[in-house]
Amino acid sequence: MSETREQRIRRCLEEALDPVDLLIKDQSHLHAGHAGAKDGRGHFEVRIIADAFDGRNRIERHQLVYSALGDLLESDIHALRIKALAPSEQDS
Repeated sequence: MSETREQRIRRCLEEALDPVDLLIKDQSHLHAGHAGAKDGRGHFEVRIIADAFDGRNRIERHQLVYSALGDLLESDIHALRIKALAPSEQDS
């Protein structure tokens, strides 16, 4: 059985960033009919807590996520909302 898009996203983020917490929401259904959704790629929301984000600004954190997802950004993901936190920030 092949992986779902959400499973592929999870695997990539876990392998690259070793998160202490990771929540992925597929919100593609909210964008049905949207021009950007016509190519079949999905809309996702990611909340990730990882030591890798400690001491990094928002842009650097997002770049780490994008790097971890690599080709999925071309093949599976149309839109991605990211909340990336260091463990010390997880209650904020």
